[in-house]
Amino acid sequence: MKNILLLGDEAIAQGAIDGGLSGCYAYPGTPSTEIMEYIQRNKTACENNIHRVWSSNEKTAFESAIGMSYAGKRCIVCFKHVGLNVAADAFMNSAITGVNGGLVVVSADDPSMHSSQNEQDSRVYAKFAMIPILEPSNQQEAYDMAYTAFELSENLCLPVMIRITTRLAHSRSNVITKEQKRQNELRLPETAKQFILLPAIARRNYERLITKQAKMEELSENSAFNKYIDGTDKSLGIITTGIGYNYLMENFNEKPCNYPVLKITQYPLPRKLVEKIYNECDKILVAEEGYPVVEEMLKGFVSKEEKILGRLSGELPRTGELTPAVLAKALKIDIYTQNAVPDLVAARPPQLCQGCSHRDVAEMINTVTKEYGKGRVFSDIGCYTLMALPPFDTIDTCVEMGASITMAKGAADAGLIPAIALIGDSTFTHSGMTGLLDAINEKSPITVIISDNYTTGMTGGQDSSGTNRLVEICKGIGVEHEHIRVIVPLKKNNEENIAILKAEMLYNGVSVIIAQRECIQTFARRMKSKKSSK
Repeated sequence: MKNILLLGDEAIAQGAIDGGLSGCYAYPGTPSTEIMEYIQRNKTACENNIHRVWSSNEKTAFESAIGMSYAGKRCIVCFKHVGLNVAADAFMNSAITGVNGGLVVVSADDPSMHSSQNEQDSRVYAKFAMIPILEPSNQQEAYDMAYTAFELSENLCLPVMIRITTRLAHSRSNVITKEQKRQNELRLPETAKQFILLPAIARRNYERLITKQAKMEELSENSAFNKYIDGTDKSLGIITTGIGYNYLMENFNEKPCNYPVLKITQYPLPRKLVEKIYNECDKILVAEEGYPVVEEMLKGFVSKEEKILGRLSGELPRTGELTPAVLAKALKIDIYTQNAVPDLVAARPPQLCQGCSHRDVAEMINTVTKEYGKGRVFSDIGCYTLMALPPFDTIDTCVEMGASITMAKGAADAGLIPAIALIGDSTFTHSGMTGLLDAINEKSPITVIISDNYTTGMTGGQDSSGTNRLVEICKGIGVEHEHIRVIVPLKKNNEENIAILKAEMLYNGVSVIIAQRECIQTFARRMKSKKSSK
């Protein structure tokens, strides 16, 4: 046993390693990235040959994890909440196939959209799939849940979701570790054809999934992670989920909480505990981070809906993060207003690094599109999305990963010609290639610019699947060789690059311009490492 200081992400990674992990599959996305990064540099993971290579996208990561589970090994698959959308097909069907080796799904949600397109709550997906959810309230629970989740998964023969949020993922606390378990031996499934989802087999598997719901609820009722804490003031009972429990307790550092509290960190809902607090208290406040998932579920099996307070009733805000201050206001505690810190520094929006290759790409696009007017540049998820802000004002759309190419195609289908798609190298191999194939098949008049900085820059410089392969990939998909142009985005090349872009925008078909220059941050780190190694 050791006592070590860990981020929430790192606590999950260490818990999984100590729990008998054989493989981690992931695609980088804030706030989940540090799970894989911790495993990649962990000495034990290296010595035990734990698989720890980034996948091309979340779908391929999840499918690889299913494959490792099929072989009897314990594995973890990690991504941010919108990554679960990409993996949804494999995720939903994994509940029907079941698992062989323990399979843990870590989905990191981002309330308030610090670095995301939406606030979606992954608990909805897990409820949809009818699998257990573990939602830690602190770093120690994050470790303990990752450590025990494999056994829960193998016990139920189901994947298990660990749902965390940004604040837990990126805050640190001391964590006490446990004895490391041995990895599972290679073992094929005992149930014949379990992983073949022909309708006849899938129907039988689905019936098994339904019958497991009662056992899941029983395990939740008896889980050490779910706690009922009695109180003397029964005018209000508080149900907290995940990190909401910590937010509540921050309001009672100097005095005890006199209200009964039900701390829920394992799902499905422990119905008996919920009924206990509901029957004992005049009103119930549901303090949960994310959607009003529990609040809606409570209204489905209680007699007086007006007793239930939370995000739906207006006591807590419907959008944004749950915070100690938000809870203090709902509980009419003025501790945070009395100790408010003035805003001394104005907010500063993020910006592209000085020397970033995307800056030169933006200048090139802006110069060429002046004669066509605004509204023709369809962009994607990456650092280059910051081209939407001053001083660039270059891009016109950014919806989700891979949408730049397909949206440009759709706009061209509608008659908006020329249309430009701007996509990064990692995003292109994540989910841009299939859209390019659609455009090739229809010979759509679009110009695709792949801004290739040899890395997944937005999440800190992880490996990019397409590095040094983009020209061959585009050829293989079917882009005509003469319309694959490689440029170097530098000031000295700006005039030449502008001429190339102008020419390709006039082509009545698909052209791809690959703008290649290393990310300024990874370049600086590489030079520093090279210098220190001498």
